[in-house]
Order: sequence, then structure tokens, then C-alpha cells
Amino acid sequence: MSISKRDAYLQRWKEAQELAEEMLPIIGRLYRDRGLVLRIYGRPLNNASTIDILKAHRFVKQYEGKALDISESFAVLQALAELRLAPARLDLGRLAVAYGKLAEPRPALTEWLREELAEIADSDEPMREAPQDVVLYGFGRIGRLLARLLIEKTGAGNKLRLRAIVVRPNDRPDDLDKRASLLRRDSVHGPFNGSIFTVPEDNAIVANGNYIQVIYANSPAEIDYTAHDIHDALILDNTGKWRDEAGLSQHLEAKGASCVLLTAPGKGDLKNIVFGVNDDAITADDRILSAASCTTNAITPVLKVINDRFGIAHGHVETVHAYTNDQNLTDNYHKGARRGRSAALNMVLTETGAAKAVSKALPELAGKLTGNAIRVPTPNVSLAVLNLTLGETTDRDALNAYLRDAALYSELAEQIDYTASTEVVSTDLVGSRHAGVIDATSLIVEDNHCVVYVWYDNEVGYSCQVVRIAQEMAGLHFPRLPRH
Repeated sequence: MSISKRDAYLQRWKEAQELAEEMLPIIGRLYRDRGLVLRIYGRPLNNASTIDILKAHRFVKQYEGKALDISESFAVLQALAELRLAPARLDLGRLAVAYGKLAEPRPALTEWLREELAEIADSDEPMREAPQDVVLYGFGRIGRLLARLLIEKTGAGNKLRLRAIVVRPNDRPDDLDKRASLLRRDSVHGPFNGSIFTVPEDNAIVANGNYIQVIYANSPAEIDYTAHDIHDALILDNTGKWRDEAGLSQHLEAKGASCVLLTAPGKGDLKNIVFGVNDDAITADDRILSAASCTTNAITPVLKVINDRFGIAHGHVETVHAYTNDQNLTDNYHKGARRGRSAALNMVLTETGAAKAVSKALPELAGKLTGNAIRVPTPNVSLAVLNLTLGETTDRDALNAYLRDAALYSELAEQIDYTASTEVVSTDLVGSRHAGVIDATSLIVEDNHCVVYVWYDNEVGYSCQVVRIAQEMAGLHFPRLPRH
């Protein structure tokens, strides 16, 4: 290879990196000032690094056969900054590719965008005047990830405000610092993106400017949120202590609480919501909802798109699940079968209610699915194996193409991701914000039978689904554009 060719590669990289650096402040302003959440073919750009942005442009090759030229997306981004747009989720990559495919002479970019985004163009109307107060009841794995997401999303469009966390009282003088430290550092998900400090005299944590009251209580009913200037709060119960309406209704006895979202499968008649699938079941009168389980959230969107197109006669769901906090690190007594054995040393065959729970969000699959689970010695990211008998025959290429398009173009694009990599392993999916990621190269299809492998970050991906439900409960409805 000639020296000049080597230099050309490096020069193109530097130029692309410079443009990515220029994009960062524009992306930030559009979110803070206009409430616009930007992606490139599903890859998030908010709070991304320059390298993340460049990788997102490269990812477009999976769909278009070539990477997206950053100069094209940069031009679209600049044009978006000139428009008055209402809060929305915009795919910058799809807009750039669509504009690039227009026949010459093309219309002016700004005018084309105004027409393409007509439903949010020339609008200054906010989704709600005041922010929605949010309280985290419990501060474990999911609670801390929800805190990170809520803090990260503070902006003009996302008016969810984390106002407090509730934990059990104790006599440890360093409790507040330890809570802050667990939020600041995470062995799986890495360091918190920002600044955290404590205000000991007020029992508070301040994270990226968000003042978060730490409330010590043994039960919901003994709390007066209004004493901390918290009103009409949405309580996110991530303890799992109560899972039916009777138990969770205790939260509504607390002064200043208005509704509850459980981050676990609900029991009885409680609505189990998988966002993207049955969130239309949420009404303004709902006071208690469940966000179902991480596995149910991962598999239900994929099952829905397959059932919509091919029909599902019956199937079996096997989940290969990362170990969780309810298992023992070393062999010890556990009320559950097999879960008393060391999670770090064993594959543990156990039950899952996810297959049956699918029918709560997708009634047409009631009685058609069975399920089981294997807990494995990894701390995060799980894999669901969907062994399905379809209502009609197909082939591998057709099903793969359909699933790929569903991940980009369907109404479930936020829930379903897609990878065609032959090398992807579980740690590559840590931090995935989709409910599930289809592993395209492992797909098996024969006549009307298929086996679909779906990865999912059972912590972050699920937490993102919880936040989407919380937004809906708060009346924050974000259009996802472009629609076609």
C-alpha cells in the first residue's frame, strides 16, 4: 500500500471525527431545548461519544449496503436545528438516506424536512407544563439503572424528574455515601456519566444537578412525600415485595403519591404492560400497572411481529438467563428449587413464567407457548430461544429480511434490534437499550418451523422499557419519525 493511500484513510477518519465533534453540541441543544431524541438507524446519539457517532454511521451498512456519509447526516442535523420542532424521536440516519435517494433536482433540505416532519414542525407547544415527579421505591440493580436513565434524560421533552429514592432505615452512618457510590460505579455497566455528590445534612444525593431526596421508611403508608415538596408522584416500585393490586395500593396511601408502576410481573388482574405491544391499554384512570418481566419484554415484541405476518401455531421459549440477586453466590439454603446452589459456578435449570405472561400482552398467543429457563454464571445479558411452529411456510432469507425490516421500520423498532454479526457474544450487548436483539446469523428455518435467537440486556433493556411506560403514564407521547 502506498504512503499516500495510507494517508488518505487517516485523513478521511480525521475529517469524519471533526464532523462528529461538531455534531455533539447540536445534538445536545436539540434535546435540551426542543426535546428531540436522535438516532441513526436505531443507534442512540444522545450522550454518545464521537466514536459512537462514527460507529452508528458504519452500522447503516447492514441495511443500505454502505456506511452513511457523515457529511450527509451533518447537513440534515444543521437543517433540523433551524426548524421549530416539537419533542419527538427522530432517526437522523433514515432522514439523511431518504433525502440522498431523492431524484435531482432535490428540494431544499430545510423545506423537505419541514414537509417530512409536518406533524411536529412549527410547534412550540409543550407536552405538559410541569415536570412529573418520580420516586424510586427501592434502590437495587433496576432502581439504580432507572436512576441513571432518568437523570440522563432530564431535558425539555422528557419531563420525568427523579425527586426521591426510598430505602429501608438502618443505623449505618455511611449509608448515604454507599448509596451514592453504588450509583457512581457499576461492575457491569461502568461508571456513571457525570458528577455525583451527597448533601449529608439533608439526606440527599445530587447527580448532574438533580437533587434526589433519600427517604428512609419501612412501608409506603408512613411516607409524606409532600414534606419534601414532592406532589402527585409516580412511584416506581422495584423491590418486588408486592406484586398484586392490594399490596401495591399501599403506595397510594402515602401523601403526595398518585400512581404506581411495578418493575416485575404483576399478579391477579393487574395490567402487565409491554411497551410497544399493549401500551394502548394504559388509560388516564390507571393508578397501578406492571411492566412485566425482562424476558417477557424481550420476547413479546418479536413474537408479535412474527405472529402478525406468519401466525404462530405453538412454540417453546427457552431462556438462557444471567444469574440474579435472588440466587446464592455460594451453596446455601434457598426456598426455591435449585436456586440455593452457587450462581457463579452452576447452570441452574429453573422455571420461568415469561411464556405464559406473553398472553397478558398478546392474548392471541394464549395457550400456545411453553417455557423454561437456565440460569448461567454470567452477571448480565440473557438469550431467549424461540422454537416456533408457524401458520405458514417460509424460508430463512425471507424471515430474516422481514425481521430486519421490523427492527428498523415497524412500530416496534424501539423494542426490537437486529444484528447480522457472526461474532457477537453476550458482553457485546451490555447496555443495549432495545428490549431484545435478534441474532440473524443463528436463525433456523425449515418449512413452517423456525428457531429465533433473541439477546437482551435483562437490566438496561428492561429499564428502558420501564421508563417508556412511565413516560406514557405521565402523558409524554413521543412520535417516532420518519414514519415510512
